[in-house]
Amino acid sequence: MTNSPNTYKASKQADVLMLFYLLPAEELVAQLERLGYAFQADAIPRTVEYYLARTAHGSTLSRLVHAWVLARSNRAAAWRLFCEALDSDVSDIQGGTTQEGIHLGAMAGTVDLLQRCFTGIDTQANALSFNPMLPQELTGLKATIRYRQHLLDVAIDQESLRIASRPAAIDTITILYRGQARQLAPGGHIAFRLIDGRGRPGARGA
Repeated sequence: MTNSPNTYKASKQADVLMLFYLLPAEELVAQLERLGYAFQADAIPRTVEYYLARTAHGSTLSRLVHAWVLARSNRAAAWRLFCEALDSDVSDIQGGTTQEGIHLGAMAGTVDLLQRCFTGIDTQANALSFNPMLPQELTGLKATIRYRQHLLDVAIDQESLRIASRPAAIDTITILYRGQARQLAPGGHIAFRLIDGRGRPGARGA
């Protein structure tokens, strides 16, 4: 009997999981319902587990997608995949493809994971929202971002989120963290004590 790829349940790279990479769970469920497809949010972890066991990561971008979708449910695995993506060209993990050119998409994706995924940054309800969930190996993260003309210095560690706005003649903005809303004026600063996945404040390694 001749072996054929058609006899195996395998995926070269992240494809279905791109849905969870591109869309928040609530938005994905709403979009599918509008299209007439029944889909429950609890099907997402089952789908993730199914493809985790069957994906060969034939693309450096595949590890980025998997790291993103695991960032909330399995931070240790997300960190491992992030590090593998970070190492893509240094170790030529695709077996010779780096000689043909660096993987710029993977490079940009690792920065995106740090800046958007691990910080949980999003814009919603006329506000700038954060929901940090740093891997245990990442003790802290700092970034400078621009939002509605504010230049914001953001500092996150395992216990706190701190945001400072540099002085300027502009309007106050709203910052959200897990339903908590605070106003941030130019030149001001605010801080939130982080809550872990079990609803406890400041628990390390959650």
